[in-house]
Amino acid sequence: MHITKLFPKTILASSLCLVSAWAVAHEGHHSDISAERQTTAMPAMDHSKMNHSQMNHEGMNHSQMSHSVMPHSQTKNASAQTVDHSPHQQQQKTVSASEDYSAHQGHDHRKEHGAQIYAVTTIDNKWLVNEDGNGALTSEIETRIGTDENKIFLKAQIDQHESHDAEYDVKALYSRMISDFWDLQVGTRYRVEKIKLDAQRSDTEEKLDAVFGLHGLAPYFFETNAYLYAGADNYSGFSLETERDLLLTQKLILKPYLDLDVVFNDESKYAKKSGLSSATAGLETRYEISKKIMPYVDIAYEYSKGNDATPWQVESSSKKGWLYGAGVRFKF
Repeated sequence: MHITKLFPKTILASSLCLVSAWAVAHEGHHSDISAERQTTAMPAMDHSKMNHSQMNHEGMNHSQMSHSVMPHSQTKNASAQTVDHSPHQQQQKTVSASEDYSAHQGHDHRKEHGAQIYAVTTIDNKWLVNEDGNGALTSEIETRIGTDENKIFLKAQIDQHESHDAEYDVKALYSRMISDFWDLQVGTRYRVEKIKLDAQRSDTEEKLDAVFGLHGLAPYFFETNAYLYAGADNYSGFSLETERDLLLTQKLILKPYLDLDVVFNDESKYAKKSGLSSATAGLETRYEISKKIMPYVDIAYEYSKGNDATPWQVESSSKKGWLYGAGVRFKF
């Protein structure tokens, strides 16, 4: 019996030595992989190296053999070494992957695709003089607030002619992107017009109109604003503003522009003649000190059709002539 038990002990000791030498040789390169292979290979080599016929001949099962071959302390160490940690590692990897996916799903990607909110304000002041030497100060303020798809436009224009009261034109528009280059706009316009009846008398007329229009880039990169108006006293009209920048250098820029106002119908107290009411074609030359400060000089040709004959006013003739001026534009 003692000779029979010595043989499996010798086989087991040799197997443990081989496994230990193999683990040390591969420890520097694949520590994690070798640990898993060691824990899984040890039990398989123990069972394969054992002579089951002799074990059966002696009437021993696997549990008896393990207790007889190794001491109780070695059995605990072997059991600790043979614990397979791969399910726990896989569970940790699964949890990490699920957390990464949850974080990925919870991230708001809208700001990466044009959904960030921005605001741009432009203030333009210029002084123009006509051929008769009469001057006028024109101020334009425009603010855009919103995203690439949805914006609010606030526009105001103030015209102050010499010996005349100031006139105002204020628009509040909602703008919705309908294509890559065009926005559909809808809103209201409030305007205050000063009418000079004679050398000593003048009157003020306030009007509120609905606005429908398009804002965007026409072919050949002409920035365009086209609006239809409808208001009280059966008023209906149309306006067009278009311009384009032509770069001479990175800072010196030419800008041809065209502004048109058309009256389809007007039955108000101080009505304008129907048809092309006014037109201005000009060329602006500006120098951009920075993207926030841009002084310029301007030359333009202006046409005005005049007022229609009503019980409150006499018909006025059309006017046309050259305008010369300079201004400065601020953008922030």
